[in-house]
Amino acid sequence: MKRKTTLRLTLKALFAVPSLLAALPAIAQDAPGPIVSIIGGLAPDDLLNIRVTASPSGKVAARLPNGTAVKNFGCNVVNGYPWCKVEDTQDAHIVGWAPARYLSPNNPAPAPEDAGAPAAAAPQPSEEPQPDITARLGGGEPAEPPSAAEIGRTAMQDAYGLAFVASTSAGSDTPDAGIPCARHVGQPMTRCEISVAHEGGDSVVTVTWPDGGTRLINFHDGKPAGSDSPDEFRFTREGSLNMIRIGVSERFEITDQVAVGE
Repeated sequence: MKRKTTLRLTLKALFAVPSLLAALPAIAQDAPGPIVSIIGGLAPDDLLNIRVTASPSGKVAARLPNGTAVKNFGCNVVNGYPWCKVEDTQDAHIVGWAPARYLSPNNPAPAPEDAGAPAAAAPQPSEEPQPDITARLGGGEPAEPPSAAEIGRTAMQDAYGLAFVASTSAGSDTPDAGIPCARHVGQPMTRCEISVAHEGGDSVVTVTWPDGGTRLINFHDGKPAGSDSPDEFRFTREGSLNMIRIGVSERFEITDQVAVGE
């Protein structure tokens, strides 16, 4: 009798194994982790910006074409738009954020770091008047000649201050700071000076190339509408950023704020 009971329990355990195994895939699917997504939805000769931060104005770390496979670590909604943390499967050095709409499939897991956290405010230059050079060098009354070390230290402080002001101005989202642009196939993005003329709800952005010449880009109802070039005009949007392509080589990145003052 005891033997029959043992056999019956063993059979029940064996019958239960398949049902337990069948449940394992569902558990694995629910576990957070990276998945492989494929970049798509771009124009045939367009590239997707992989940005350092989850923002259309974030610094571009790399550009990848349609069909590229990337590790997708998860997505966060930032300012109403989903962004995903990705890594190129062929080059682990290419890591950054990409708009979720260009990635398939999407990863429902949250990204490993909070892309929506506000960046720390950059220190602002002091508006207080600087003391004269004699006081800064430690001179008193009567003033003593400053040492070479004091002069060098003060010069370095001035150099760092000028570098900070220059970097702050270059990163600002204003016409005076220019826009990212490229003129030739394979050319890295540089900065072009621009001027903006508004008329009603429309505007015209005049882009001046660093090596001379201009390109006019028209905006209608807040959206890119055309240019003064006979070549094909097309654009895509990342949040408030307009990524404009003209012909096979010209590329521009113009925010709504610059183009229409939003």
